[in-house]
Amino acid sequence: MPLLTNILEQMLTHIPVERHEVVRARFNSSAQVLFDRLSLLYGQQANFEDWVIQLMTRVANVHAQRSDELLSLDAQREANPNWFTQQTMLGYCAYVDRFAGTLQGVNQKIDHLAELGVTYLHLLPFLRARAGDNDGGFAVASYNEIEPRLGNMDDLRDLTQHLRDRGISLCSDFVLNHVADDHPWALAAKSGSSKELDYFYSYADRTQPDIYERDLGQIFPQAAPGNFSFDATLHRWVWTTFYPYQWDLNYTNPAVFEEMALALLELSNNGVEVFRLDSTAFLWKRAGTNCMNQPEAHWILQALRSIVAIAAPGVLLKAEAIVPTAQLPAYFGTQNPATPECHLAYHSSLMAASWGALAEQNAELIYNVMQATPPLPDQTSWLTYIRCHDDIGWNVIRPEANQDNQNAQERLRHIAQFFAGAANSFARGASFQASDANAVHGTNGMSSALTGFASASTPQELELAQRRLLLLYGVSFCFGGMPLIYMGDEIAQANDENYINVPEYANDSRWLQRPFLDQAAFNARHDRATQSGNLFAQLCHLLERRRSLPMLAAATPITVLRHRNSALLTFVRGESTNTSTNTSNANNALLFIGNFSDQAQTLVLNQLSLPSPINSWLDQLTQQHYTDTIVIEPWSQHWLSAAT
Repeated sequence: MPLLTNILEQMLTHIPVERHEVVRARFNSSAQVLFDRLSLLYGQQANFEDWVIQLMTRVANVHAQRSDELLSLDAQREANPNWFTQQTMLGYCAYVDRFAGTLQGVNQKIDHLAELGVTYLHLLPFLRARAGDNDGGFAVASYNEIEPRLGNMDDLRDLTQHLRDRGISLCSDFVLNHVADDHPWALAAKSGSSKELDYFYSYADRTQPDIYERDLGQIFPQAAPGNFSFDATLHRWVWTTFYPYQWDLNYTNPAVFEEMALALLELSNNGVEVFRLDSTAFLWKRAGTNCMNQPEAHWILQALRSIVAIAAPGVLLKAEAIVPTAQLPAYFGTQNPATPECHLAYHSSLMAASWGALAEQNAELIYNVMQATPPLPDQTSWLTYIRCHDDIGWNVIRPEANQDNQNAQERLRHIAQFFAGAANSFARGASFQASDANAVHGTNGMSSALTGFASASTPQELELAQRRLLLLYGVSFCFGGMPLIYMGDEIAQANDENYINVPEYANDSRWLQRPFLDQAAFNARHDRATQSGNLFAQLCHLLERRRSLPMLAAATPITVLRHRNSALLTFVRGESTNTSTNTSNANNALLFIGNFSDQAQTLVLNQLSLPSPINSWLDQLTQQHYTDTIVIEPWSQHWLSAAT
């Protein structure tokens, strides 16, 4: 196509000659998808082709500033595109200030991360945020500045250098859907600039907003009801899906896509290697729909992926799409034709189902989710997790809860109430946005509080709480993907009950699971006589075993073994069949067994529907051998492989 040739030649004039061959090859591999998607999104715009040339010229200018070290990293990862799917990968997620004070302080915690085996560090929002209320930093006022109390760009570059030296990639949140109302674009719009006003959705009256509202859900129905906010300066209604101070970006305007793509590349040049693309499901608005998961949202992400593949292929994109299981695979892209999108996606359904299994003492929800999860496309991985900075949203597993002839609404409400501390519950969490007694409210709380550490009054109850927490992480470690540890889970960090005394946090119970790192528990993590030390040692043991088991790599097949005892979760990773001999290689398989009940369960191993019989088993966690029958203690797990 002459236009693509012209675009490439324009780009090369801005790039050092020694890079031309590499950039040409990357462009030829990705440009067609990029142009196709941009054409679908913006092809009807006047001067579309001139705009594409302008966009890619700016991309070339940013690429030209990329350091030799990052260029080398790009080349290494291009040569090994499945580098992030191995069983040696481990994520860790933390707030900068609550984990280490500042970006410089994070440097002092790298030894701790390395001891766990962390290879991917997600630091929650550290870009300059809105003054005042800012949704925990997700109301971004500038994409090229660091929040001053956390440091500056020099600190970011220094930190990423130290992390790379230890084999750890830094992940940054990149909020795609909205900016703060004090972002320069919003301020310019308020000052009367029609150019920047077109970066947002705004309306002179409620006519169009009311049409949209008929089909829209509400993210924060109690704290921020509705999806539109009246701005007194503009005298217009602005689309604000989340909070009134977060203005949704208008991606029908190609200038918005251009500026956001360039901002991401600039951050990648400062050493960010992974981007958590926040609120991806909301990027495109269409009347008569819930304005989530629209085809155009995927085209935006696919175009962004193509630009990254050309200018910074060592970078990973991660979809923060908290949607039902059936809608998740789309965020990896399409297969026919092959159009890559994000490299990583949160498996929120697995997370919610795992907690639901604890409440119900029944693994059926996990089975339903696993059976609804398709195999991963090549060069992709799930991000599996137990907790994060947000609430546990139960509605994401409504399709799975609706199976087994049960009332999904009643079932999910019971689970939510259980973790909010209902009668006879071991959990000490809190409901999120609890305005309707009949609704299914999200759940907040640290993992330790939700698994029973906070309610335990005896050593035996504390031991059961620890087993529950380790069981959930065991599922995450063995399912297939990159597991993520939330800050403090490794030391049984407790809820921050004092958040309610901070005025800007008091109405948002998510701050319950955003505590400052418990320094006493952290300092005692190597003392097995302490609660934090005992948990830390056992979690590290699970992680050490995981790293040694190649069948736990993300792409390895999973076989769900559903059986009559619903308290037990059993699945196999890595059993492969030789198609020429129709035999299986059981030596490459791992059988996971988890007991999601408070009673010991007995399992006859040779009654499992395994692809091939195994007469002798070795527990990879305890090195104990089993032949026929195994007793699984309450809330316990076993990782079994064929004994050799």
